[in-house]
Amino acid sequence: MRILFAMMLAFIGSSAANAENPDISSRRASERTEFTNDEIKDGFFKIALKAELQLDGPVNRVRKFDEPVRIFVDSKGLPDRRSEISTIVADIRSRVNNLDVAVTNDRQAANVTVVLVSERDLKRTIRSRYGSRKATRIQQSLNPECLSGIGKDKLYRIRRAEVILPVDAGEFTFYDCAYEELLQALGAINDDASIPWTMFNDDVQMGFFDVYDQYLLNVLYDPRIRAGMTKEEVAGVLPEVLPAVRTWISNVNPAHAAQNQQPSGVRAKTGALLQSTTAQTTGSSGPASGNRASAMDSSPTTTNIP
Repeated sequence: MRILFAMMLAFIGSSAANAENPDISSRRASERTEFTNDEIKDGFFKIALKAELQLDGPVNRVRKFDEPVRIFVDSKGLPDRRSEISTIVADIRSRVNNLDVAVTNDRQAANVTVVLVSERDLKRTIRSRYGSRKATRIQQSLNPECLSGIGKDKLYRIRRAEVILPVDAGEFTFYDCAYEELLQALGAINDDASIPWTMFNDDVQMGFFDVYDQYLLNVLYDPRIRAGMTKEEVAGVLPEVLPAVRTWISNVNPAHAAQNQQPSGVRAKTGALLQSTTAQTTGSSGPASGNRASAMDSSPTTTNIP
């Protein structure tokens, strides 16, 4: 009887652990899922061609990986959320066509590093990785509660990226941070308050990979959208890209009635984007954070992601 009782408790505990956070479920149930071409284009131009905080001056061009993305997870805090990151990455991979992304246990093979820290160690981690001067600038401009950074080459191809996430700031906050920062590290690097359906808006909390942002990432990783493209160049190929993206989105998401409601809420976390680039064509690196409200451009500089 004791053994059976223990097994029953283990089953109940496992079921509770696997249940989706209720805040995420409520947002998923009320998300809007149908969008016009103009709404998708407007969001793509604002999110994928701009950057919230740039260390090398304003650049309105597409930035993306053009090679397989391999993510190494460096866990430095408790609870250990490596399995959650693996699940999130698998979800992103399943919903973005033409994107080869996966978690790797080989740090040397990775071009993206996810650093998991306790909330109290976030500021110290930022200082240790970016130096006191840039860390102060990040804190003053963004006051981030999670952070992502990209490094691009002269052709605007992302060559390295880093994400720093607090593991103990709450279940919803962790998922909200993880999805946004990972997607920003892939090239959806700007936040914009004028788009009410995207997680890249400081007034919108999601905690999952919503349909609108699936549109943005699938446009970004369509082969016809190349790193370095300008707004005009992107606009020229979007009539060919959007039908293919719509077909993909409809296939990977269960069919349900269109919702006119938009997600609401006040951000529990912050983030934003910084960028930097070197004069070398072989690659460059820079922090790109996640305070979804701040934006800043700066003169050319170099910042290395460790």
